[in-house]
Amino acid sequence: MPAFLLDDPTPPDPRRRWAELDPAARGACYDNNAGVPDSAAQVAARNAASAAYRAARAGRLDIPYAEPERAAFDLYPAGASAPCLVFVHGGYWQRNARADFACFAEGLNAAGWSVAMPGYSLAPEASLAAIAAEIGASLDWLAAHGAGHGIGGPLVLSGWSAGAQLAALHLGHPAVAAGLAISGVYDLAPIRDTYLNDKLQLIEAEIATLSPLRVPVVEKPLAIAYGTRELPALVHDARNLHALRAAAHAPGALLPVPGADHFSILNEFRRPDGLLVRAAQDLLGQGLRGQDLLGGLR
Repeated sequence: MPAFLLDDPTPPDPRRRWAELDPAARGACYDNNAGVPDSAAQVAARNAASAAYRAARAGRLDIPYAEPERAAFDLYPAGASAPCLVFVHGGYWQRNARADFACFAEGLNAAGWSVAMPGYSLAPEASLAAIAAEIGASLDWLAAHGAGHGIGGPLVLSGWSAGAQLAALHLGHPAVAAGLAISGVYDLAPIRDTYLNDKLQLIEAEIATLSPLRVPVVEKPLAIAYGTRELPALVHDARNLHALRAAAHAPGALLPVPGADHFSILNEFRRPDGLLVRAAQDLLGQGLRGQDLLGGLR
C-alpha cells in the first residue's frame, strides 16, 4: 500500500457502515455546526463582516433574475470585462441567504475580479429540483443581462457546502468556463436518511439526477476544495468526486486546505492571495485554454 495512504489522518468514511448507525449517528455525519466547536462565533463574525461589506457596496444588490422572492443577485462588479466568480451559498438547501456571504467577495474584488452571488428558494417551500433549476436560471440571466450590470467577463462557478453541490451540477452550463466546489455534499442518497430530509423530502429521481457523484462527468475544469478538519463524510465526498472525474480524465485539482474547518475555509476568499482566490485564477486559465482548444478543433 502506498505510504500516503498509510499516513492518511482522515477517519474512515462512516457511511461504509451506514446500516449500523442509528438516526442520531447518521445525522452527526453531516452536522457541521456541531462538528465545529466555535461555529456560532464564526457565523456571527461572518454575518457582521458581510453586512458591512454589503452596505459599503449597495449599488447593485437585490437584482431579481426570476419570479421567486429569493431569486435575486447581489453583484460586486470590478469592471465590464473582469472575470467573475459566481458564488452559491450553502445551508443544506434550507437556510442562509446570499447577504450572509458578502464578505467573501473581498479578496476577489481586490484581485480585480467581479463577484455575483445568487440567492435561491429554500426547502421546504421549494424542492431540491426547483432549487437547482433556479441556479440554472441565474446563470441564464447572467449570460443575457450581466453585461448591463457590470458583469461581462468569463464566469467561474463556485459554491460552498450545499452550494458546492449546486455549482458542480451546473458546470456544464454554456456560460461557465470552470468550477470551484468547496466543502460540498456530492451524493444525496445518505442525506435522505438524516434529519436534513425532514424539509428536503428527497425523491429517488432527485438523488439520481442531482447528485454530482451520480451524473455524467463534465470535462470542464473543476477544482474540489475541502478543509482538513471537515467532517469525514464531506472529505470523502470531495475525494470521491475528484477520483470519479480523474478516471474520466476531466481536469481540476483536489485542494485540501490545511487546518481549515467547514466554516473557516471560506476565509481563503477574504484576501487577494487567499488559496481559494488563487484557485479561481488558476481555473480561469484552464477553462479559457480548454475553450480555445475546442474552438480550434472545430
